[in-house]
Amino acid sequence: MAFFVSVLGFAMVFLPLFAASSADLSSTFYSSSCPKALYTIQTAVKAAVKKEARMGASLLRLHFHDCFVNGCDGSILLDDNSTFTGEKTATGNVNSVRGFDVVDDIKSKVEAVCPGVVSCADILAVAARDSVVCFGGPTWTVLLGRRDSTTASLSAANSNIPSPTSSLSNLITSFSNQGLSRSEMVALSGSHTIGQARCTSFRAHIYNETNIESTFSTSLQSDCPFSGGDDNLSPLDASSATVFDSGYYKNLVNKKGLLHSDQELFNGGSTDSQVNGYTTSSSTFFKDFASAMVKMGNISPLTGTSGEVRTKCGKVN
Repeated sequence: MAFFVSVLGFAMVFLPLFAASSADLSSTFYSSSCPKALYTIQTAVKAAVKKEARMGASLLRLHFHDCFVNGCDGSILLDDNSTFTGEKTATGNVNSVRGFDVVDDIKSKVEAVCPGVVSCADILAVAARDSVVCFGGPTWTVLLGRRDSTTASLSAANSNIPSPTSSLSNLITSFSNQGLSRSEMVALSGSHTIGQARCTSFRAHIYNETNIESTFSTSLQSDCPFSGGDDNLSPLDASSATVFDSGYYKNLVNKKGLLHSDQELFNGGSTDSQVNGYTTSSSTFFKDFASAMVKMGNISPLTGTSGEVRTKCGKVN
């Protein structure tokens, strides 16, 4: 009980700051300055996903990992330089996040139609939405006007991005630290209805843990041996890996969550009822997911004269 009291206390202090920091964002931010921006991003995302279906989940994940480190400011895209070490080599990112080349391609296409106008942070937010739509998921109105950071934080990336071995309480705390509720955490976790994970991320879950259906864990062991094969991939949602649906939650109820952190959402704890609800109402999941994505996308954006609009997403101007 004390834990939840502390979370609520934190949220009461944090959320007013959160609301104020996102007040300058607008769905029409580029209507005059770059009216072709959204269409250009959408077209590029569709082409990238058509070329490689996995890229949709990768672009969605880039936005998530960006927002959890000092806000949605494009910092995850920055390469190391002489003044700072970037976030790409953080524990939750190295050999994991991908799609930087696709973001660079999108940026170059946007620059071609309106140079120096659209931020890399906004491109990540729009590309995440368009990726979900490509897989049959919900759409939402992306608020725009973020500017790009001129620095990055390896230490914040190491501490803020939830681990695939996280417990339920750790997940709740990680999301609460970003102003996101327990319910929003469960909804956002549904992004794992698409995408894949490396063997090293779920090996302990399939060999050492009991909260997993035995036939399912055995079936995974051929592609993820007890030693070796760290980079071998398995779908996060084996039942419908290329469709954005509520199958992820049905898997959890059947103890077929690929990651330890996934299965923690349905393990006799406070989130079981919400998971159960999503298994019977995809529309509720879609509505909650879209709403939570808007809120996550508004975490501590740089606006006005803060930051910059990078010409190239991997380096400051």
